[in-house]
Amino acid sequence: MTPSAAATAPERKPLSQFQQAMLSFYWFAINVQWSAVLIVLMPSQIKLAVGNEDKGSALGIALAIGALLSMMIAPAFGALSDRFRLPGGRRKPWMVIGTIGNNLGLLGLAYLIRPGETPSLVGWILAFLVVELFSNLASAPYSALIPDIVPANQRGSASGWMGFMSVLGMFAGGVLGFLLDSLGGITGIYLILIGVMFVGLLVTFFGVKEPEVYAVRPVTGMQFLHGLIEPFQSSNFTWVFLTRLLVTMGFYTIQEFLQYYMGDVIGAPFVLPVLGQVADAPEQAASFFLILLLFGAILSTLVAGVLSDRHGRKLMVYLSGALMGMVALVFVLTRSFTVAVLMGVVFGVGYGAYQSVDWALGADVMPSLDDYAKDMGVWHVAMVLPQVIATPTAGFLLDNFQRVGKAQNLPTLGYTVIFLIAVVYFALGTFFVKQIKGIR
Repeated sequence: MTPSAAATAPERKPLSQFQQAMLSFYWFAINVQWSAVLIVLMPSQIKLAVGNEDKGSALGIALAIGALLSMMIAPAFGALSDRFRLPGGRRKPWMVIGTIGNNLGLLGLAYLIRPGETPSLVGWILAFLVVELFSNLASAPYSALIPDIVPANQRGSASGWMGFMSVLGMFAGGVLGFLLDSLGGITGIYLILIGVMFVGLLVTFFGVKEPEVYAVRPVTGMQFLHGLIEPFQSSNFTWVFLTRLLVTMGFYTIQEFLQYYMGDVIGAPFVLPVLGQVADAPEQAASFFLILLLFGAILSTLVAGVLSDRHGRKLMVYLSGALMGMVALVFVLTRSFTVAVLMGVVFGVGYGAYQSVDWALGADVMPSLDDYAKDMGVWHVAMVLPQVIATPTAGFLLDNFQRVGKAQNLPTLGYTVIFLIAVVYFALGTFFVKQIKGIR
């Protein structure tokens, strides 16, 4: 691995829709994994390990530990893929190494906390850290493969495909959770996820031709540390980072506790008009909710990405942020499963639009052509830092306000508090988009 001197980037040729789909397919696999783990498997396993009273705090702490590791790993391996060429390419070899390590970690998660057995919480968290480490080792270089290949005038379309594959992956992860008992329980779902990750790797690895590596500059340790701060010298990058951070804080304040919300606020049985009972356990109810939410998101992803190329990124962000904030507010007021599901579809439309435009907006303000993966890794921190801040904070507030609420005959006070906080996050993340200059 010998770094060479700097040169200019190669010309990016227009991509067909099929090529864009193959390029973004690995996002599908990643999101199948993380939606199933974060929304269904992890909350269930944490509750099995610590019980009902401390489940929110324990879940928040476990996620925070993993997110701290992710924050360090993504920029580091992004920078390495910018600067070094491994045998086989600049980005793809990292994806292979990362996927193999990721799947070994999933194997550990599958067997360390299972119903009816003595849980190994410490061992489970260590396995979770292995998944975080290798998932970021793969995804940070992969994030830069997209701007390596996609020309500027197709960023909206490529972002739409990326959003579509991400949302479709989350949809599939929700289906796995809904079919938990039919697919071998917790262990069976983890084994399926291992297969999905390998398939995702193979499709993108063989379906996409990585461009020839152009010359890159060597980097020292001090230059790398300076490079982590350097993107924030661009005010546009800083505002995009901040707005993504705030919106993601709102999302993680709701998402991680959705299963607990279904059990503690809505309550079984989970019944809809015409359909009747659709779930009898919080895990299934959360998965059913996610499936319909992501149905709404699928409808908006590709459309919003293309519209952002024509009418500007900011309009799509304003609309999507407003929708997500409105739904979080409705969650404060409703105890109806029917209303929650309908609002979930609306939230999905906003979330899908945001996902499809978010990457394009970030790519528009990347400050350096030579440091895509490193800068994308820094930008990625805006997605994982909320797991360090928002999720543990929400978990602590949830557990404590639930205790206070029960004493005051307000049994769902904890959920009211965290959903109102999510509304504030969405509102601020949407409002500050206006500070981004020179971008429509």
